[in-house]
Amino acid sequence: MLSRMDTAQAGLPGRYGVPELIGCLRRDGERLATAADQAGFATPVPACPGWQVRDLLKHLGYVHRWAAGYVRDQHKRWVDRLSEEEILASGPPDDALAAWFRQGHAELVRVLAAAGPDTDCWTFLDAPSPVAFWARRQAHETAIHRVDAEQAAAAAGAAQLADPPDIDALFAIDGIDELIMGFLAREARHGRWDGPPAVLGVHAEDGAGGTAHWRVDSAPGRLAVTRGTGPAECDVTGPAARIYLLLWNRAGRGGLMVGGDAGQLAAFREHFHVTWS
Repeated sequence: MLSRMDTAQAGLPGRYGVPELIGCLRRDGERLATAADQAGFATPVPACPGWQVRDLLKHLGYVHRWAAGYVRDQHKRWVDRLSEEEILASGPPDDALAAWFRQGHAELVRVLAAAGPDTDCWTFLDAPSPVAFWARRQAHETAIHRVDAEQAAAAAGAAQLADPPDIDALFAIDGIDELIMGFLAREARHGRWDGPPAVLGVHAEDGAGGTAHWRVDSAPGRLAVTRGTGPAECDVTGPAARIYLLLWNRAGRGGLMVGGDAGQLAAFREHFHVTWS
């Protein structure tokens, strides 16, 4: 098992490491399965137009198995995966779906927990180690989809949403950092960012030990992302969990302060799309 110090995401308060991320992955997967049972498989998923809860379980159940395969088998290169359409058209029938999802989730947790420091496999974002990458990516993938399942259950009248969101502040900070310093930075490196010119400041403020800042500077043909503060045309400030859900398009601006040109934040959210390759 890798140590917390060896797997820390540099520059962030709290330093969520592999053991903590695996713990989050375990808990959020279990909570997702419970919320899916409450909602019912035919219930629409509000944040994923066209999806029902069964589609959510098929998607994430497949992704968990795909990710576990990289770590378990130590694949050094990209392994072709099914298209989203193929994933949703396949998978087990409803009467076996919940057990299938839980089985894949448990196997991913087991594989990550058993991985040693010499584990070497393909990744697509910078990380201290391949295991640190996959633990982080799958923890946040599962957390966001747990929110999807809970929102579906709430929309069906089967549960109530927590307000404020039930997401640890330091975990949310880590997730914001993955989005900005991981996914968005990769868009910059690949020259794929097509967002409008803007300077956006993001400020997660949850008190002592839970404060972090990022700056996104976009101009024609250029994109720079940094940790820290500086002049911005738009600043969004508030609890990390609310910012986390906002940037993942799972919540609106409620509970946040938006200063300057709010249109810049809207444009950023419209143009920022997470991709896996």
